[in-house]
Amino acid sequence: MTRTPPTARTPARRFRWLLGVGLLALLAVITAAVFYEGPKSPSFPSAASPLNTLRTEHRGALGEADGAVPDRVTVFDDSIPAVAKLDPGLLKALRQAATAAADDGVAFYVTSGWRSPAYQDQLLRKAVAKYGSEEEAARWVATAATSPHVSGDAVDIGHADAMAWLSKHGAAYGLCQIYRNEPWHYELRSEATDRGCPRMYADPTQDPRMQQ
Repeated sequence: MTRTPPTARTPARRFRWLLGVGLLALLAVITAAVFYEGPKSPSFPSAASPLNTLRTEHRGALGEADGAVPDRVTVFDDSIPAVAKLDPGLLKALRQAATAAADDGVAFYVTSGWRSPAYQDQLLRKAVAKYGSEEEAARWVATAATSPHVSGDAVDIGHADAMAWLSKHGAAYGLCQIYRNEPWHYELRSEATDRGCPRMYADPTQDPRMQQ
């Protein structure tokens, strides 16, 4: 029997061994690429309100002249009708509070203020479509005839830190949360500076003003 010399077998074995190692390394790289998801960003709870979502989804149908608010508008932006057309007493209180809050590193952003009747009607129609009934929509959006936004007597404030600041300090400026389900919605109650804010309604459907 003729035997293959060891020197003839060694290169072939080495080639097969290197090929096997290379295939295993390639498989490891492919597996890592498939299953690697990368570092995940920390998640934060959203402070977006249902009404803010409605406004964002349908922004542009009516413009700033009707009360639509661009991003990052503050209570000092007189060029924005949603701010400029607020009740003067409410606007003054908001600016005083915002000035004090700034010392604590908190900024007040207006997510909604004054609205035209047409804009309010549009929001209500969208709310009915979103929530499936007029009854459920009424928990979030009033009619143009009853909304304090249309009269300039209400403002929606963001973000979460501003809402928290107002919840703690707002009464000192006569600024009160009116509805328990809307921590962003504030109105002026001048007597609150001495007596504190009145008891909140569960939602707008409990407010006698909405029954007109």
